[in-house]
Amino acid sequence: MTELRGFDSKKFLENFDSVYKLRPQVEQLADRLSNNKYKNIIMIGQGGTVLNWSPVAIYLRHLANIPVYVENAAEMILKKDLRELTSESLVLTNSVSGDTPEILDAVKYVNSKGVSVYGLTGHEDVPLAKLLKDPIYHPVGGTDGSYLLYYMLTLRLYHNFGFFSDYDHWADQMANLGKNLLKFREQFDDRAHKIAEKYYNAPLTMLVGSGMTWNPVMLFSMCILEEMQWVRTRPVKSSDFFHGPLEIVDNTLPVFLIKGEDEYRPLDERVERFIKKFTNKVEVIDSKDFIFDGIDDKYRVMLSPAIFSSILDDRLAYWYHMYRGHDLDFRRYYRQFDY
Repeated sequence: MTELRGFDSKKFLENFDSVYKLRPQVEQLADRLSNNKYKNIIMIGQGGTVLNWSPVAIYLRHLANIPVYVENAAEMILKKDLRELTSESLVLTNSVSGDTPEILDAVKYVNSKGVSVYGLTGHEDVPLAKLLKDPIYHPVGGTDGSYLLYYMLTLRLYHNFGFFSDYDHWADQMANLGKNLLKFREQFDDRAHKIAEKYYNAPLTMLVGSGMTWNPVMLFSMCILEEMQWVRTRPVKSSDFFHGPLEIVDNTLPVFLIKGEDEYRPLDERVERFIKKFTNKVEVIDSKDFIFDGIDDKYRVMLSPAIFSSILDDRLAYWYHMYRGHDLDFRRYYRQFDY
């Protein structure tokens, strides 16, 4: 096991194992929910949790024609008529802290309509726990574990509805996910070090992605580089790149292309061909370079957000922090006072 600076590998594996051990509880909840008929699924998040739910929603839409909505909590509570919310909606949310104001207000709004909200939070004594029905507690948090729990809950439900027949096989293999994500961290660490050393002080950094990688791009851009490192970023969808953003590409602008493996990969490849011609500050980070042990290739697209969360939000974030000398936990404004 490679020793990673600023990372406790043993603790990570222990935490991931504790998340995986929630499998029976999560499956029991999904089995109870399967007794109901749902016309749609509504996932509520705020900030990073919106971005974590979104790839799961994308994947579920590929499995069945059940409408799946991802709602920003701050926007949701201001809508006058949330028409998709009915008594036949399955509403899910997550907040490990359990005190995110917007999520609390959104759950209260849904409850006021006579609809229960299910989901995940850190402890039984946080405010959100009192608003959820049958909450699942996962105090260790972490994006990796959240993805696993989101998929366990929804895919078990879809399995019971006849849309994901190999759930048991998939869930058994997820016991191997933690050690794979640790391996990917180790594999990427040296490159993360070099990327951060080269670009940590750039006045602007463009990050490009698509499909299942878009929300990991947004999360790294918004929640890591901007919030935690005060680095100015320009996240761009690959499909939008040639409709404006291409004009600011030159040798002064670092461009990070986050390549996935879903149906939108040709869009990423088109961007790659362009940026390699017009800037020498290019970093192409491809999920295909990270090979799972003990997990079937057919699950790669589904798990690509977890690959990128492990290498970007952890290793690249760590090395940015080292070169910028800016603590990842320090904020000027966020949660520092009322605003």
